[in-house]
Amino acid sequence: MPLYEHVMIARQDLSNTQAESLVEHFGTVLADNGGNVVDSEYWGVKTMAYKINKNRKGHYSFLKTDATAGAIQEMERLMRLHDDVMRVLTIKVDEHNEGPSVQMQKRDEREGRRERR
Repeated sequence: MPLYEHVMIARQDLSNTQAESLVEHFGTVLADNGGNVVDSEYWGVKTMAYKINKNRKGHYSFLKTDATAGAIQEMERLMRLHDDVMRVLTIKVDEHNEGPSVQMQKRDEREGRRERR
């Protein structure tokens, strides 16, 4: 099956547990349609570059999935209809990277960064 990565931004006035339960909810939607969530990460509340729906901050979540295109389309459709979800980005990838995403790594663990002068 094709591999996908999703980044979801939820409203800032949700609690952390509510934002994480959204990830679980959409994971079950995906499982009902024949896909599965390989890995998920909750990145926390982050400030956005511009306002979305009068919100300056949002709960960011990251999902790695393995599902058919139909299952992904159904999950995205339900995400866009959900009142608590502000934005969704889905990318098809060739393979999932092992370990945590760049957002979850500490600064000193990141490789290939230049030193500041």
